[in-house]
Amino acid sequence: MKTPIRHRASGFTLIELLVVIAIIAVLASVGFVAGTKALNSAKKVKAQSIASSIITAVDGFQNEYGSLPVPSGTSGKEGGSLFQTDRGDGVEILNILVGKEDEINTRKLRLLQVPEGKAKKNGIIYNSQGTEVTGLYDPFGNPFYIVLDTNYEERIRVQPANTETILNGRKVAVYSAGADKKLGTPDDVKTW
Repeated sequence: MKTPIRHRASGFTLIELLVVIAIIAVLASVGFVAGTKALNSAKKVKAQSIASSIITAVDGFQNEYGSLPVPSGTSGKEGGSLFQTDRGDGVEILNILVGKEDEINTRKLRLLQVPEGKAKKNGIIYNSQGTEVTGLYDPFGNPFYIVLDTNYEERIRVQPANTETILNGRKVAVYSAGADKKLGTPDDVKTW
């Protein structure tokens, strides 16, 4: 009598499939973390570039007009004056630097060259008519903070969160909160 030969059914067992799925999940999560870090690093470089452009524009304004682009009625404060690029005098400074304001920037020079952003992120935002700036934001959606030496002492004090830094020989400094949206943390974007 012949014994029947048993053939193993082709395919994978449930355990083999689960092991493969687990390996793919681990590789995907590692890739996601690395991708997120790379994306945040690229955003920080872009924010640093925008902050440096603000400093270049302020320097250019001072070279052209012999003064800082300070809105009318702004008085000098010891250690410099702080302006935020999403409100009030900070927005007025932006309009001065892009040539949309003609009382202080009488020649309407476009000194600030940054990309146009969208949805309060990634650059300069104009009103719907394109006639004036309404804000300037980093790639994370944070406004920039500009500290100007409004007393012309070449000494400014920057205070992101609870830290304080004195910058000697400087007339302008720019910073933003970075990816975590909190000032005074290691991921802040700073020009010093």
